[in-house]
Parts: sequence; C-alpha cells; structure tokens
Amino acid sequence: MNYLSALISLSKPNIILSVGLTGLTGMVLAKGSFPEINIIFYTLLSLILSAAGAAMVNNLIEKDSDKLMKRLSSRVESLNLIGPMNLTIIASFLITFSLGISFFKINIINFYFTLAAILSYTIYYTLFLKKSSPFGTVLGGIPGALPVLIGFAAINPDLSISFINGVVMFTFMMLWQPPHFWLLAQFLAEDYKNAGFPVMPIVYGKTYTDYLIMIYSLSLIPFSLYFWVIGIASKLYAITALIIGLAFLFSVYKAFKSKKKYKMAFIFSIFYMLILHTTLIIDISVR
Repeated sequence: MNYLSALISLSKPNIILSVGLTGLTGMVLAKGSFPEINIIFYTLLSLILSAAGAAMVNNLIEKDSDKLMKRLSSRVESLNLIGPMNLTIIASFLITFSLGISFFKINIINFYFTLAAILSYTIYYTLFLKKSSPFGTVLGGIPGALPVLIGFAAINPDLSISFINGVVMFTFMMLWQPPHFWLLAQFLAEDYKNAGFPVMPIVYGKTYTDYLIMIYSLSLIPFSLYFWVIGIASKLYAITALIIGLAFLFSVYKAFKSKKKYKMAFIFSIFYMLILHTTLIIDISVR
C-alpha cells in the first residue's frame, strides 16, 4: 500500500460517491433541470472535500475501535502509514478549504448546511450517538442526508416553497440510512461487539432488527414516488423507482428467510440508492 492509496482509503470513497450524487440530486431538484457547470463544479468540490476531511476525522476518533474490527484492518494499516498527526493536518486543510469554497464561491446557506454536515458527522454522530444507543444510526443519518439540502441551497438559497422537494429527498435518505446500516450490522455483529458499539442486533437481537429493517425499507417507496405524484418526474421514473424499491424489499426478505444473505441485501441497498438518484437526475434533466 502506498501513501496515496492509503489516503484515498481513509477518505472513504464510497461515502464520497454517495455525497456527490445526492448533492447533485439536490441541485437538479432546485433547478428543475441540469444546473450550470460552474455551480456544479464548486458545489461538488466543496462537498467532496468536506466529506473526505470529515471521514478522516472519523478515522482519527475511532482509531482504537477500528483496531478491534477485522473488516477495518486495511484502514488501520492506512492510518499507521499516514500517521495521526499528518492525517489531522490533511483533514483540517480539506475541511477549511471546502468551507472556504462554500462561503466565497456559493452562498451562506450552503455554507451553514455544509458546516452542519461536518459537525453532525464528526462530533454529534461519531463522538456521541454511535456508542450511546443502537438507535444512534436513526439520527446519525442526518450528515448522510444533508448533502441533498447542501446541493439544493447551492441553487436556491432563498429556501422558498420548492424547498419541500429537497426536504422529501432528505427524508428519503434519512429513512434509507438505518436499514442500510442495520443490514451491515446483521452480518458484522461480532465485529461491532468486539469494538464496543451497541448496534441493534447485539442489543435487541436479529429478529427485532429484521422487523425494523422491513418497516424502514417499506417507507422508502412512497417517498421515492412523491416526485412522480407532484409531476416533477415522469412515469418512467416512477416505474423504475417502484421496481428497484420492490427488488430491494425482496432482497431484504431473502436475507430474513435465510439469515445468511444480509451482505447481499446491504450491497443492494447501495445500488438502490444510486439507481434511484441517478434515474431522478436524468429524468428531470431531459424533460
């Protein structure tokens, strides 16, 4: 492992992809079409840098816990290679630069939302929620959902009545986060137990967690169809959202039945979110 690959690993590129895509969704919802390239560039650059910096801070805070989790061995190796002090400097630079872009190149509302996402992830979630309660991931979804509003505010800082469209997608992401994480916790329960995290399967058992996952997963479908109901998106989007939503439910059901396919359902939850956002972006942009 070289220095650059270690740094990329510590920035959590999978989260960066989610942040960038959902931020773009927020921009498209606010604009009602595909926004200008310059605002996309500055918004996504700010989002990506802030997400990378916050992820690095998360790694620094949880470095001792990470050593107790087998799946994070490569992350521990990456941190050892970079060094905590060097990573602190890099993370500070990325966060400061991202906030500078937001403040000087976008607008003050975008800046506030970006700052809220950084603080809610590094302090509110990582320092407090994650180790305090198995329900921590419910409110812990805030930083993962805020990129939608960050993108929306980049286009429409006035937060007019159309802001409700951004709030609906924000809510969708808030509802998507718990089943996504609980599916991960189902097949990595021992890992989280060893690290001292009170995740749902450990505290309340797998059956209770299964029911919660199903309830949250079911709630995603009506929120995804909202954009078709109010006429923002086409019937083609609605059909896609319904099919992919039902497919996700089926993957969850299969995991419950076998008690062995949680990882597959977890991976499908990622594809569900990516396909839904991508479809909505394309649908609105080409209409």
